[in-house]
Amino acid sequence: MSRIVVALGGHIFGDTPTKQRQLVKTASSSIVDLIEQGHDVIISHGNSPQVGMIQQAFALGAKQQKSIPLMPLSDCGAMSQGYIGNHLQNALREEFKRRSIEKSVVVIVTQTIVDKHDKEFLFPTKPIGIFYTEKEAKKWTKQTGDKYIEDSGRGYRKVIPSPIPIKIVEQDSIKVLVREGMIVIAGGGGGIPVVEDGDRLVIAEAVIDKDLSSQHLAQELDADYLFFLTGVDKVAINFNKLNQKNLKKMSVNEAEKWMNEGHFLSGSMLPKVQAAIQFVKSKYGRKAIITSMDKTKEAILGLDGTIVYDKSEV
Repeated sequence: MSRIVVALGGHIFGDTPTKQRQLVKTASSSIVDLIEQGHDVIISHGNSPQVGMIQQAFALGAKQQKSIPLMPLSDCGAMSQGYIGNHLQNALREEFKRRSIEKSVVVIVTQTIVDKHDKEFLFPTKPIGIFYTEKEAKKWTKQTGDKYIEDSGRGYRKVIPSPIPIKIVEQDSIKVLVREGMIVIAGGGGGIPVVEDGDRLVIAEAVIDKDLSSQHLAQELDADYLFFLTGVDKVAINFNKLNQKNLKKMSVNEAEKWMNEGHFLSGSMLPKVQAAIQFVKSKYGRKAIITSMDKTKEAILGLDGTIVYDKSEV
């Protein structure tokens, strides 16, 4: 059987912890479908809405009470890794019990090394957090000095640096746990970004793209498949147009062509396609699959979703 890294989008967990507890059950059922088929599965996840909620809560609290501190983005990321991981961990455990599967789940708070000279620190591009109206975004810009941009036609979001991941600090520990048969949840939100300073790891006020970090993790673990579970069943070109075409498969050459033509939005599908291309190119035989949570079982069998492959293998 195959080794699979499953990257869950942060937005598929809803907007509140209550919704998230409900929605992780759906995600866990899909993941256990793969495990029940005999595959080794490692899980990563997004955290953009959750980090936005945590940081905003502290910001609002600090305005009302001086004893409440402003919380750095990195600490908000660590908090989100913990509570998202805990919800997934418990949902998976319940699903294992229901199916009489003997598996243990462990959550790793993950750090990711980046280059302090990455150009993103000068020209930030990554939208994070919850969506605002244009009026709300202007208000927050005036109050905080942060930059907001329109994102994927869904509203305005804050933008910060998003440097390229270089190395996952805890990757050796993750490998040991996977080798021992554990179900590992790691790389939440792409990992907490850090830069090396001699023997020290220094926090970088940035966010790492979860999809790029997930493909890096998948390479390190020598995975056969990289799954991106998102809000749509298939990747589409001419998205939301009369001539929209849903894709059952696309070669890396086709993916690069359509990407360069601007078919994939930067705040949603583009990073998934970029990460899929990198992963497929990294080793002969590797494949990436982009689909929704409830199509996971069918997608691994080639019955649904969009599979990204190297044309030379056909």
